[in-house]
Amino acid sequence: MTRSIAEQTVEELGGPDSVLARQRRDHVEMDRLMDRYRALADGEERERVLKETVQLVFSHAFAEETVLWPAVRRLVPDGEELTSRVEEEHQQINDLVAGIERLAPGEPEREEKVRRAFALVQEDIRDEEDLLLPRLQEAVDTAQLRRLGAAWETVRRTAPTHPHPVVPRRPPGNALLGVPLSLYDRIRDALGRRGSKAA
Repeated sequence: MTRSIAEQTVEELGGPDSVLARQRRDHVEMDRLMDRYRALADGEERERVLKETVQLVFSHAFAEETVLWPAVRRLVPDGEELTSRVEEEHQQINDLVAGIERLAPGEPEREEKVRRAFALVQEDIRDEEDLLLPRLQEAVDTAQLRRLGAAWETVRRTAPTHPHPVVPRRPPGNALLGVPLSLYDRIRDALGRRGSKAA
């Protein structure tokens, strides 16, 4: 079996435009943001870092669910089982972050939800980098990895940036709802609102 994508060079992953390299860059940034959040005391900067983390996690996951996981299900022999596990993690993260957005900063229940959400994000990263993405790498060539990378990046840049627990995890439902939700989320982000009830 192919090594974890965390252990490979960018060239081994298919170059910087490969979906594998793009995924790993986002994962590294998620880890950096979560570490930064943990290191900060309560306050405005900590909330800004949490908001940035949430926006990255949700746009990243939406692109996976819209572009990457359908390809894994189509191209990898046990792709259905692999993506189902990751989709369950995504749903748990979605539910936790929806709860976080309803609570005020500093509330003990909120901090516990943040801790649990971060632990799930890190588990999700390991499952993807150590199990799922190496299987995709075995199944497709470099050109396909780059095409998937371009499609994934296009979707990620226009994806929703907050949890929407009732939105399906799979196309076409997530893709159909993604456009209006993305617009709503990005307006909300621009206005700096902490969040009304998630859809």
